[in-house]
Amino acid sequence: MPTLTTQPARTAAARLPDALIASSLACAFGIFAFAGVMGLTGSRVASLIVAVGIAAFVAWFFWRRPIIPLDEGASSRALNVISGLATIAALFLLVRVCIFIINPAQVGCAISPSRGLGLVSNHSCLSAYYVAARSAAAVPNVYAYELYAFPAESPTSLRKPRSIESFNIDAYEYPPPFLLLPRALAIVAPDFLRFRMIWFALNGAVILIGILAVVRMLGPVAGTRALLLSPLVLASDLVIGTLQVGNLQAMIFFLTMIAMVLLAQRRYAAGGALLAFVTVSKLFPGLLLVYLLVRRQWRALAWTSGMIAALVVISLLDTGWTPYKAFLDHLPRLLGGESFPAFRNPGAFAKNYSVPGMAFKLQLFGVPGASFGAMKIVGWIYTLVVLAITVIVARRTLNREQEPLVWLTILILASLRSPFLPAYAVVPVLWLLTLLAATVAPTVRMLCGVLLAWLMLNIAMPQQGPDPRLTSVILLLPQAVIVILIVLALRSRPDSLGRAPVSLGV
Repeated sequence: MPTLTTQPARTAAARLPDALIASSLACAFGIFAFAGVMGLTGSRVASLIVAVGIAAFVAWFFWRRPIIPLDEGASSRALNVISGLATIAALFLLVRVCIFIINPAQVGCAISPSRGLGLVSNHSCLSAYYVAARSAAAVPNVYAYELYAFPAESPTSLRKPRSIESFNIDAYEYPPPFLLLPRALAIVAPDFLRFRMIWFALNGAVILIGILAVVRMLGPVAGTRALLLSPLVLASDLVIGTLQVGNLQAMIFFLTMIAMVLLAQRRYAAGGALLAFVTVSKLFPGLLLVYLLVRRQWRALAWTSGMIAALVVISLLDTGWTPYKAFLDHLPRLLGGESFPAFRNPGAFAKNYSVPGMAFKLQLFGVPGASFGAMKIVGWIYTLVVLAITVIVARRTLNREQEPLVWLTILILASLRSPFLPAYAVVPVLWLLTLLAATVAPTVRMLCGVLLAWLMLNIAMPQQGPDPRLTSVILLLPQAVIVILIVLALRSRPDSLGRAPVSLGV
């Protein structure tokens, strides 16, 4: 009789962490659903009803089918406290930025220029995708400076952006196939503000799904820790700021990781399609094709290559050859950095996390020869180094817990090849920090180190802030953390987590 009365209580207590995780995910997905339905319908009532329905479904689904069987021994009281506080902070920040996405007049809910990316509230990377998508089939050059800004008085003068609604229009710098996505979204949301809401919902959902997909690849021990640490990613002003401005960078990382998880599960069509899209959209994820080649994963490589060809053909049928001709003419300036307006503003390029950009940044300190030419040389040398690292790492025998660390590290290394890479470069590094921390016991000392690294990565420098030289020096701190985490990830050997090795073949 005592057993019958006490067992349900113990079961309910044991399921409490699952319930808290399910409810937190329900809130997050509900926030993004509200914004997405607002973009589609413009109705707050409909948005609220759908958001509540989706939140309820998510809560029920993850309560019945937890993301991963939680291992109580893998956690600690300190980790649980940090996870809980980070979850509360993340949901609070998401609600605030969602208010700004729904109503741009609520600038008090936006990340201020002294936080996160250090950008003013009327900055919108998404504006470039929208304008380019609406113009691609009608203009001779979708990369034309005058399409996004007023004509410059001189080659070195600061950019004077055009505006759309209350936002400045950013410059478009991506390959033509990427425009398939914003052009499709513009069909259902031709108005920019409604388009912005849908993009925010899509961006946020991809981040959440990416985090969960990687967690499910890990065993109970590392997976439990990674899941509990994951709120630190969304509790960052850098991530919230990236969602606010609608920049593509974070979405590319999380989509790529979802693609690699699908390919690891032998779901080649879906994984190949996603990896193909991110490759034709941002180029740098293509380094993972080298990884697949070295590991002789022929089916994954074949599906991805076929999907790349298909996306290019669909894009050509959609917009014609004109954007491709413009892109081929624009590409040398894109790779060399000359096309980026930020290099006209010392306050902007002082915040550049790019490895080639370091060469250009030296001109702030009077170093002779710190030019676009020097940046190109450094860029190609770095390309060879990263290619060699990818080949070496891909030749290793990896277990299942190591693979996501390797994929994400290769992506981060590849992204640092870009001539200009602002603070959103840190977003995938925050994720890497949580995955690395999940491979070791969550002692108080270790968690203090994680929080210290998290704080250093979140250092914010306003674009119109202190002397650009001081900005460059201060940002050496998060850049040093990035280097340390990359080295730790490449040297990581979480063999004690108990997975069988993954062979090189398919």
